[in-house]
Amino acid sequence: MSARLKSTILSYVQVTKPGIIMGNTISVAGGFLLAAKGDVNWLLMLVTLLGLSLVVASGCVINNCIDRDIDGKMQRTRHRVTVTGQISLRSALIFGVVIGVLGFAMLGIFTNSVALLFAALGYLVYVGVYSLYMKRNSVYGTLVGSISGAVPPVVGYCAVTGQLDIAAIILLLMFSLWQMPHSYAIAIFRFNDYSAAKIPVLPVASGITKAKLHIVLYIAVFALVSALLPLAGYTGLTFMAVTCATSLWWLAMALQGYRHGVNLQSWARQLFGFSIITITALSVTMALDFQLVTQTPLALLTH
Repeated sequence: MSARLKSTILSYVQVTKPGIIMGNTISVAGGFLLAAKGDVNWLLMLVTLLGLSLVVASGCVINNCIDRDIDGKMQRTRHRVTVTGQISLRSALIFGVVIGVLGFAMLGIFTNSVALLFAALGYLVYVGVYSLYMKRNSVYGTLVGSISGAVPPVVGYCAVTGQLDIAAIILLLMFSLWQMPHSYAIAIFRFNDYSAAKIPVLPVASGITKAKLHIVLYIAVFALVSALLPLAGYTGLTFMAVTCATSLWWLAMALQGYRHGVNLQSWARQLFGFSIITITALSVTMALDFQLVTQTPLALLTH
């Protein structure tokens, strides 16, 4: 393989944001295995993971195209291939659309209408509402974007059940709430980047003091909502123990932000790092500590 071809391939991989895809893959698998309850259709799981990964990758590519102007103003993103011109805007858009169509086609053919609906909802919110408008114009952009970030485990879950039930709603709320302190922590230790790009995230728009309060409150509510899975009978005591331990530790770390003389950059980075540990631990645990319960579908969302 020539150096030029290798560089081109790496550029196209980079524009899909592989780290985000990997994180979403873990949550999709967690939701899928929670719903499967030990009776795993491995082909369906593989197709669901691959299909949604392509959808997520497509959203990331389109997001990079939309954000190329503000990405150029941020230290962290100024070397993205859509900013440097390693990939042209036209090529990136075509690539994003193609992998998106392929991903949605896989979900539509092999899963069900409920899973497909949530995948489409997440995509439209991320690309159409968050990237095109809310991120640049509203302090509530993070809240809106959290909905799209919470969709993957629900897609995994509904790919198995074909219906929207209480567990699916809990997953949606749980992962959406997790997104908020996770994102605010990033905005604090990347404060200068967001400020330079004039992105109105909470720490920039309303101050770090208010952001710290919101972080604490969101983690507290996240802890309560994640405990609903075992309380509703969908997971067991192991999940309850893990969610209590990780959530309370995360909350304690958040409260450390109020110490006198605390290094906010270091504190926010640690908070961000532990947020990833928390959601990964819960995704893995709910995949293993499922309970055999009868799901009750809500409204008309069944396939």
